[in-house]
Order: sequence, then structure tokens, then C-alpha cells
Amino acid sequence: MPSRGIRAHRFRPALGAVTAMAALATAATGCAPDESGTDAKPSASGERQPVKDFDELRDELGLPDKLPEKLPAALKDLDKWRDGAWKDWDRDDWLREARDFINPIIEDHWDPDRMGGARENDRDVDESEIDEGVTDPEPAPVEAEAVPLPYTENAPPVGKVFMETPKGSMVCSGTVVKDPENPGRSNLVATAGHCVHAGSTGGWYRNVVFVPHFNDAGLKPSELADAEKNAVAPHGIWWAKQARTTDFWIENGAHTGGKGAPQDFAVLKVQPEDKSGTTLQETVGGAVRVDFGTPGVDGIDTLTANGYPAAPPFKGERMFRCTDAPGRLTLDANQPTMYRIGCTMTGGSSGGGWLGADGRTLLSVTSIGPITHGWLAGPRLGEEAKAVFDTVSRTG
Repeated sequence: MPSRGIRAHRFRPALGAVTAMAALATAATGCAPDESGTDAKPSASGERQPVKDFDELRDELGLPDKLPEKLPAALKDLDKWRDGAWKDWDRDDWLREARDFINPIIEDHWDPDRMGGARENDRDVDESEIDEGVTDPEPAPVEAEAVPLPYTENAPPVGKVFMETPKGSMVCSGTVVKDPENPGRSNLVATAGHCVHAGSTGGWYRNVVFVPHFNDAGLKPSELADAEKNAVAPHGIWWAKQARTTDFWIENGAHTGGKGAPQDFAVLKVQPEDKSGTTLQETVGGAVRVDFGTPGVDGIDTLTANGYPAAPPFKGERMFRCTDAPGRLTLDANQPTMYRIGCTMTGGSSGGGWLGADGRTLLSVTSIGPITHGWLAGPRLGEEAKAVFDTVSRTG
């Protein structure tokens, strides 16, 4: 009989080129000195103002304190992206240039029109990859339920993760999680590794942002492009200052097949585009705790997967959820079994948090699902995932 495929919830490329601030090139090229030998530039009034030094530019762009040694060259490369250079890069260029996660704030880059154009990208894995270890019977499909509006009052702290890739603008889901290093003031977002890094076939994605409670007003897809930003992003747009995923995903993740899925987990540390001093948790009004104890399925009554499915029959504008008792799925006999639940959500829901029955504890994130859209699977979060989380939590 023909094999059935499993789809990791990835994203179809959108039209339009990647843009970047021309100011980024300043860090690499600077300005010519004036006659006195001082680097300066004229103001609107004719007075010369000092050029911003590297630290000032870094702060303005929201870059992390600890930067790669090759940053000046990387910033120069970012200037080339202004004309859509992503689409012209070959695989070797991307591997070389995207080795470091560099994600400067580009104000107004993610407007409602660009967000509405981001799509999921399918990835199939053959059924023969299943049953290499312990796998429970396939669950019955659970129809995805639309989360009631408005999300600011009725939904968990879930939102959309947007990113630019060599294939175009893409979209995932993510969840605000508590930060033990900053109680009540977390800036951390849990998502899937494939939402921030291409795995063994590439590098880090760019222009990565999180939009909590996306489309709180419940606008239709046709209304999103012309919508006011506060209707689409009720809590603002949050740029990833740090991003980490597991070494296992980086070394094994691929565009096809289920490789890397058992550790398909990532954490972002974000900052507001408007540079306000309020944290993400304070702005959204809540966060959930991550459980890294990898409890067995017998000890879990139900798991609820949350996310923004974007592949048909869904359109990506609404938040959905599925609740089911979890079973086990094995793709790699050398890795822990994954959680699996019945769910009809499609691509775009990747990275969305799986919450326990209390609604306050995250045990997994969406990683893969079948072409038939009958179930979803997510990694059990163990020591490797906790190491990723701790690293981001403790890094400025």
C-alpha cells in the first residue's frame, strides 16, 4: 500500500523582498572625516553631529551585548539584504553567513501586509520512519477548536512567530514562558527549533519577531493587509534579541523527513520594537511555566496544543486549539519518544505550546504532523531543552 507522509508544520514562501535599514552599513563603513579629522555628519541645521559609535548603534538596533567577532562584516551583509539578496544566496553562502544569530530591530518591517503574506512550508516524512521504538496506536483526529475572541481575555499567552528565510517570509507559533531569572518580568518565548534555524541544511533565520495574541480583533484575511497595527498586534511586535535551539536539531534537522524532531525546541529572548521598558510578561499579562521533567504519558491526563494553523483549510488569521490524551511516537530509537495527540491543525501551528490540564504548564511544542492532518507530535522537553532555556535565560 502507498505510504503516508508526515508533515512538519513549516511555511510556504511569501512574495516580496527582505528589507533592512541602510543604517546598518554604518557600523562597517562609517563616515568620512571632516577637515578637522573628526568623524561627523551635517544636521538639518547645517551643524555637524558626531557619528554614533559602535555601542550606540548596537543599542539602537537592539543587538545583544555579546556579539560575534565578525559582526562588522555581518552588518555589511545585512545592507545587501535590503534589495532581497536572500533569494539570490546559494546554500554555501547561507551556511557561511547565517552561522550567527544576528537580529537587529528594523522598525515597521513587519507591517500587517507582510505578516499576512507569510506562509507555511510543507515537509514530508515517510511512514517508514515511525515505529523504530515505542509507538502507541495512531490517535483519532480531534477537530481543532477556534479560541474565543478577544484573545487578550480568553487565550493563553500564545502568538505568532514571523521570520525571513532564503525562501521568503514564514510563520510559526510561540508561547510566553516564565523566566526564573526574572520572576514576573519574563521576555522569553518557547517555540520549535525549525522556526528559528534550518537544521543541518542551513543556518539561523533573520528578522525573527513574536506577535502575542495576533489578530485579537478576529479580522478576516482580506482585512488584515489594511488593518491598523494595534488590531493585528495588540501587545506590539517583539524582536528576538537571543535565539537558541538544541545541538541535536542543528546537526540533524532537515527540510524533509523527521530527522531532528525529537529535540525540535527553541527559546527566544525578545524586546519590544518600540523600545519601551515594559517586559513581555507584563505587557501580555501572563506566562506559563515550562516542565522539563519529561513526564510519561500515563501521568498526563490531557495536553492542549495551541497555535495559528495557516495551511488549508485554515488561513492563519485565527488561534486554534486541540485537547487530547497523549500517546507516544518514536522517530529515532536513540531519542526519547515524542508526545502525540489527535488534532486537525495544519502548518503554521508549529512551535505552539502544548499545555497541561491546568493550562499553566508547557510540556511540549508542535513539531510535526501527517499530510492527512489527523494528529500532531511534539518533543518531550528534557535536559537538552533545559540547557537551551537556561542559556537564553541567563544571557543579556
